[in-house]
Amino acid sequence: MVEHPWMRIPPLLRENANFRRYFFGQSISLLGDQITTIALPLTAVLALHANAGQMGALTTAYLIPNLFFSLHFGLWIDRRGRRRQTMLVADVGRALLTATIPVAYALGHLTWTQLYVVSFLLGTLSVAFYVAFGSVFQTIVAREDYVAASSILNGTRGASFLVGNSLGGTLVQFLRGPYALAADAVSFLWSAVFLGRIDAEEPPPATPESGGVAAGLRWIGGNAIIRAELLGVATLNLFNFMFAALFILYATRYLKIGPATLGLVLGIAAVGTLAASYFTGAISRRVGLGPAFLFGCFLFPAPLILVPAARGPHWLVIGFLFVSEFLAGIGLMLLDILAGAMMAGVIPTEMRARVSGGFQLVNYGVRPIGAALGGALGATIGVHTTLWIATVGALSGLLILIPSPIRTMHDVPEAVEL
Repeated sequence: MVEHPWMRIPPLLRENANFRRYFFGQSISLLGDQITTIALPLTAVLALHANAGQMGALTTAYLIPNLFFSLHFGLWIDRRGRRRQTMLVADVGRALLTATIPVAYALGHLTWTQLYVVSFLLGTLSVAFYVAFGSVFQTIVAREDYVAASSILNGTRGASFLVGNSLGGTLVQFLRGPYALAADAVSFLWSAVFLGRIDAEEPPPATPESGGVAAGLRWIGGNAIIRAELLGVATLNLFNFMFAALFILYATRYLKIGPATLGLVLGIAAVGTLAASYFTGAISRRVGLGPAFLFGCFLFPAPLILVPAARGPHWLVIGFLFVSEFLAGIGLMLLDILAGAMMAGVIPTEMRARVSGGFQLVNYGVRPIGAALGGALGATIGVHTTLWIATVGALSGLLILIPSPIRTMHDVPEAVEL
């Protein structure tokens, strides 16, 4: 019997026990996250009758901690060490916070205040988790495996898009939104269990002489590759989160898409992401890492123009949404995999948390601005007009990326010596 190539276990999972443990932990956690991605905003729309401004504010509450805490968490984590322990504590905290929403709903006490507070605290712990992640990734994966490891993790993320969004939409429709969130609470605990089983030596804590809270931003400012990556992707994200803050509201209220169908529409992006995760390594070897990354930066936002353009019979509108999500999923995966490989290759491990903190300050910091702007514009000039601005504007990030050294980059760049 011939083994189908899609069914082969990647060598990295067979041979690297620590990466395998991280992979198993994140596989379930990402599934839970995608259920929440659709269940939380649908809870706001269906249970609390959200308007455009409230949807924008809810997304902003989750993302605003990136502006407040990214730099300080980066310095604290580099100086403290114990990066994996930070991720584990963040997982447990997110599990407990997420569980409060279905509990409050069951007791009849779910309010906007609770949703805002829980979203803010979840965002804060997520900042700590992802600032620490880069350093842990570098300790459990060899340099030559960066693209392969990033492809596997993002492929799992793609699978979670398909299963999580589809399952999330179905759970919301049959169980009502808040109860679907319990699945994400359990998934965070699952992630914590596998993080606790990783056995890898972490780099020593950074010394005070290596720089303070702004050292990561200064490092980014002095590196042409990461600087261009940050500015280009942050521009894309500013407009994309204007879009994201209003998409579910627009799809359900204006296009009359039901929760289960919306879950399938969002899940179809996973078909594209799964294909892209499997072939990204081959694509980057053939055309070069940089050009493949730039193509992803185009293909992620461009198809979303089909959302505000959707018109005609209901089946045609749904078709527009399916095509936009499928193509955008391919672009997102190319972008994410290769961006992660570039950062892992260039940034020295002892600076990783601070650079990650600086990167998140800007890249994630623009997201609440985009979400708030999307909500404000949606409430004033209209949701449909705002979606046109968001989808076309997202392409402007390419104006920063195309003239940069990334355009001619073929392989994972060498780490910068401190």
